[in-house]
Amino acid sequence: MTTSMTANPALPESAVTAATRRTKQRLTSRGATIAALVIAVFWTVPTVGLFITSIRPEVETQRSGWWEIFINPTVTLENYQEVLFGRESLLGPFFNSIAISIPATVFPLVIASLAAYAFAWMKFKGRDVIFVLVFALQIVPIQMALVPLLSLFSRGITVGDGVIYEGLRNAGQFSQVWIAHTIFALPLAIFLLHNFISEIPADVIEAARVDGATHGQIFFRIVLPLATPALASFAIFQFIWVWNDLLVALIFSGGTQDVAPLTQRLAELVGSRGQDWQLLTASAFISIVIPLAVFFGLQRYFVRGLLAGSTKG
Repeated sequence: MTTSMTANPALPESAVTAATRRTKQRLTSRGATIAALVIAVFWTVPTVGLFITSIRPEVETQRSGWWEIFINPTVTLENYQEVLFGRESLLGPFFNSIAISIPATVFPLVIASLAAYAFAWMKFKGRDVIFVLVFALQIVPIQMALVPLLSLFSRGITVGDGVIYEGLRNAGQFSQVWIAHTIFALPLAIFLLHNFISEIPADVIEAARVDGATHGQIFFRIVLPLATPALASFAIFQFIWVWNDLLVALIFSGGTQDVAPLTQRLAELVGSRGQDWQLLTASAFISIVIPLAVFFGLQRYFVRGLLAGSTKG
């Protein structure tokens, strides 16, 4: 309401209140509720079918559709036992995905939050130009950067007088995947966090400066606590994107099983003919456990983070 009153100073408060009330009534009407329920059902049915397939025996899966379970309720956990403890267990790739996703989420958040604060509250030459260039990096397709980045990793990094840092030259390391995901995530992360951090009231920042606070103290004691919704919101998106990624991990992991994430193992399970798809359904549900836990753990910040920088007042 504050935003509407600011944008339309001549609009009476009673008119704004009436418009808000009408909007709420439309969104909470019986028709809107029924429409939401219908959409939810259609959205959920494929997931239910996937889960039922994952707990049906292979013979039943090959012979009839998943809805037949309501007529012939045959349930088994053999599919989950096979993908977890069988000959080609998913436990290794599962922990590899965790080892990839957590650092690949934390690193861009740390770097982007520092950069966003600098762009928002520190004055330096060329600040606006650099911010525009960083924002423009979002339009660069990831595929264009894969070969140059892989080439950089393969050559190593020159430090000083021709000294080659060989820590990234060997293929199949977590560090390569972490760096790649961090680089690709930074433009969007900096943009979103800048929008949120720049909306912090200037009086708060100025009062801290008057009291003698340094930029580091302002960032850690004022900005970070206030920016928690934006940080959590981007953390959800970044974690889920990295967890579900196949392209970056497949290229920078070197195809080695020691670093291969869960998505790469799932792609191998498909096979050339899509056989054993009852195992794929069980694997799919195993793969969504961690993303669901992350989402529900941070969901209270999710909506607030999505609205970061979208309104004033």
